[in-house]
Amino acid sequence: MLSERRLEVLRAIVQDYVGTEEPVGSKALTERHQLGVSPATVRNDMAALEDEGFIAQPHTSAGRIPTDKGYRLFVDRLAGVKPLSTPERRAIQNFLDASVDLDDVVARTVRLLAQLTRQVAVVQYPSLTRSTVRHVELLSLAPARLMLVLITDTGRVEQRMIDCPAPFGEASLADLRARLNSRVVGRRFADVPQLVQDLPESFEPEDRGTVSTVLATLLETLVEETEERLMIGGTANLTRFGHDFPLTIRPVLEALEEQVVLLKLLGEATESGMTVRIGHENAHEGLSSTSVVAVGYGSGDEAVAKLGVVGPTRMDYPGTMGAVRAVARYVGQILAES
Repeated sequence: MLSERRLEVLRAIVQDYVGTEEPVGSKALTERHQLGVSPATVRNDMAALEDEGFIAQPHTSAGRIPTDKGYRLFVDRLAGVKPLSTPERRAIQNFLDASVDLDDVVARTVRLLAQLTRQVAVVQYPSLTRSTVRHVELLSLAPARLMLVLITDTGRVEQRMIDCPAPFGEASLADLRARLNSRVVGRRFADVPQLVQDLPESFEPEDRGTVSTVLATLLETLVEETEERLMIGGTANLTRFGHDFPLTIRPVLEALEEQVVLLKLLGEATESGMTVRIGHENAHEGLSSTSVVAVGYGSGDEAVAKLGVVGPTRMDYPGTMGAVRAVARYVGQILAES
């Protein structure tokens, strides 16, 4: 383990390199930071940090820069994330509170994260499989044609048209709507099939075919959304960091276009805790010069989806982690209140 003093030197190197984009020398460190030791001692500490792989010397520069291993130790030993200012928190709340529906919430969240962190923002839509039913609406469009509307606790709305085997009266429709909601509202999607399986038998024989058709459509709606949806924004922010990508930015952009790659990145975020993947910790080769900061968000204690940012490894980790966590918290509140 590193001594506390060497950890302080590493922290100072990370902070200076992130802030100035220039390799950091021992003289600059002693001038900018109250390390309480001589430049010679700092040089010895830097030599030890380099020997252990926490910092490296780029080309012939006299200064040093953090390695992936150095950033990892810096993040793991962070005393805390950087809290947002009161005006920033108020701006986030006002911006997200103006959302009109779930698509708008996700779109605004992406824009907000990209602006706050100046990185690429990625937001996953709430997963249907982790949702509960808020309401099922049945509307008559014609004597033998219905519309089913499923509303989830996360504000997601799914609509399906149903062609019935026989005409279905308004009284029967109201009865089915009431009985269906009494069984499924507030219940998790996985529980719904069992809760409604005996429902057709409780109706008159001439209505059972239509009730079965409605239930089949409902169950299809609960399971067919297998492909997770994502929204991404702020890709242009990467162009500001051209020199942070050793060869070219192209592999990063190509990786960001692959939804499967992004879902995998977000999927590694734990339910409640924050995940930070640095450089070569990212399995996808195109993202080996980037870091990913991701966290789960939800309308209660359980995360229903993930959000996060992708940027160069030379990242303001305390600030980025603070922004990602704050935005996730506000989105969760909006979903809970929607």
